[in-house]
Amino acid sequence: MRTQVGIIGAGPAGLFLSHLLHLEGVESVVVESKSREYVEGRVRAGVLENDTIELMRATGVGAGHDRNGLVHHGIELRFDGAGHRIPMSELTGGRVISIYGQQSVVRDLADARVAAGGALHYEAEDVRLALLDSEQPVVRFRHGGEEQVLECDYVAGCDGFHGVSRGSIPDGVLTRYERSYPFAWLGILASVPPSTKELIYGFHERGFVLHSLRSPEVSRLYLQCEPGEDIANWPDERIWEELHRRLATRDGWTLREGPILEKGITPMRSFVVAPMQYGNLFLAGDAAHIVPPTGAKGLNLAVADVLVLSRAIAAAQRGDREPLARYSESCLRRVWRAEHFSWWMTSMLHRFPDSDPFQLELQRSQLAYTVTSRAAATSLAENYVGMPFD
Repeated sequence: MRTQVGIIGAGPAGLFLSHLLHLEGVESVVVESKSREYVEGRVRAGVLENDTIELMRATGVGAGHDRNGLVHHGIELRFDGAGHRIPMSELTGGRVISIYGQQSVVRDLADARVAAGGALHYEAEDVRLALLDSEQPVVRFRHGGEEQVLECDYVAGCDGFHGVSRGSIPDGVLTRYERSYPFAWLGILASVPPSTKELIYGFHERGFVLHSLRSPEVSRLYLQCEPGEDIANWPDERIWEELHRRLATRDGWTLREGPILEKGITPMRSFVVAPMQYGNLFLAGDAAHIVPPTGAKGLNLAVADVLVLSRAIAAAQRGDREPLARYSESCLRRVWRAEHFSWWMTSMLHRFPDSDPFQLELQRSQLAYTVTSRAAATSLAENYVGMPFD
């Protein structure tokens, strides 16, 4: 097989890149190790930044979001028994966020690629990358029991943190920047209408809490827990008891309960590799960087990466390789801004194991300043709704 761009991974980064390249008149083939049903069934992030929403609309894959996405104009910071609204749209010239699950984004993109005749190879086995520093890199894999060789001009590694792409780069090329956090998130999906119209980020002496939304009928909630926690130690009754305790307010606000549909524990880490390219291999999304979910940046960073990459590849096909040469530099400016914001939100809102009364009072002071200073609130809002793609 021969194509212009071989894309490893059919998550949001890989599918959005294939979609954007198609609109630029560039051919691509997507190679994915899992089944389509598995990829579309993975429950992941659900917060879309303003420019992610607008890019979906502008490129013809925004109809599902516009039918089912929940647009938000603010978030709440809750601490010491009181809630404080950050009016994001008011502070950012009308910019918004939206709740629309990653699995829905993936499904919409996959439908668009299939409708356009895109080449998607799910359930590919033994995927290997070769000749990455040449003008004709190669992707080898088994599909349907047959060995396949995909010759490309470029390879895009969009296969996540544990994928083969980053590991195909020779030792000594990449610099790793990494931080693991001494806590995790216990997340649940509950069949109950949300108890809030906007996300609630809560700081509590027992640990962080988040009340998110998935739809008008389904709630998404998170509790800070130990990183090595066994989910079996958290029966439904204990989860609801702890959510009530950490979300309680002095004004009588109540949390609705309902059947828990899913629950799981997510570790917390920050991770970046630089450069995000080697030869004609370009890393995008979680293959190149991970952010703690507190800042809601992961999916949006992946979209920003592939927008830069699609434009750079299109320019290279027209004879201008300069944008490709600067791909990593261009992306990493946004990546580090998002890493800092996610670290800042995480540090402000979580209880650290070595916290003492001094640390807790510093966190309370930061929260109080953020909700009373227009400048501080604006900084949070600008970062949360996302910096403009251009």
